[in-house]
Amino acid sequence: MNRHTLTVASLCGLLLMLVFISYAVDVRVFTRIATTLCINVVMVVGLQSFMGNTGILSFAHIGFMGVGAYTSALLTIPAQMRGMALPDLYPFMEGLSASPILAIFLGGIVAAVVAAAVSYPLMRLSDAAAVITSFALLVVLHTVMLHWSEVTNGPRTLFGLPAITSLPLTAIVAAGAIAVALMFKESRLGILARATRDDETAARAMGINTPRVRWLAFILSALLAGIGGGLWGHFVGSFSPKAFYLKETFVILGMLVIGGPGTITGAVLGVFIVTAAFESLRTLEVVLNSAQIFSGQVVGFTEIVLAFSMIAVLALRPGGLVPTREIGDAIVGLIRKRKG
Repeated sequence: MNRHTLTVASLCGLLLMLVFISYAVDVRVFTRIATTLCINVVMVVGLQSFMGNTGILSFAHIGFMGVGAYTSALLTIPAQMRGMALPDLYPFMEGLSASPILAIFLGGIVAAVVAAAVSYPLMRLSDAAAVITSFALLVVLHTVMLHWSEVTNGPRTLFGLPAITSLPLTAIVAAGAIAVALMFKESRLGILARATRDDETAARAMGINTPRVRWLAFILSALLAGIGGGLWGHFVGSFSPKAFYLKETFVILGMLVIGGPGTITGAVLGVFIVTAAFESLRTLEVVLNSAQIFSGQVVGFTEIVLAFSMIAVLALRPGGLVPTREIGDAIVGLIRKRKG
């Protein structure tokens, strides 16, 4: 078994263990947390495919999650509910329909197509300019979702999505996302993307088409984000554009930064660590508020701790908890050390 297979097997083993624990505990709250965690794995691994390989921070990732969620919703809301959920829907869209599973993946494809259409010029930028334009792209996507009432119901809540997202389904999709992201990382395209990250001038001098390489990585990232958005939409059943903006962006970025944007292992472990911390802190908030230790309600504790955790990681370990070596590399290293 080579190191790449070991990496995929180990990370998928974590997901499998999570599913087994959930069924063993058989607590509805834990199952919901585990399902959300698997969706976040898809999202964070998708962000790592672009950010980890190109070194460019992307704020637009959550916007493509929204594109996937709304596309999937448009294809799956039952006909009898469309008049209430989407009162201004275009007449030619009223007959659109697909099975929820197919709609989730079509949502990813639409997100990838949107990314391909709008992002190529942005891939010529680097450093601060690239970060600012990615944030501007998030604002554009959010504004479209907020005001395109015919398709998104505008700022109002869109409802009626069939709740088909289950823990086994999200775990399977998350495992697939891990495998795809690792394949991309170890492919020729992924190696070229990291070359542009490490020394853009030298990469250009060697003949690497930097905008094209980054563009393809961005499309893959958007594809996984759209699939994650479709899964999430069919999990919660209703949502509005505010679900795909700054708060969720901060959480997804925090997971990747803390875990380590340079590795798939870091991305997955970051999701597990931040999710565990979030749920523990939320429980602590409830306990503190119930005990009435403070005169007012304790709110925002989880976000503050996450922010300080990101600052601490960036200060002490800029590359995250797992900066460079995948778990498969570490396992192979241990085996060779014991044999030697």
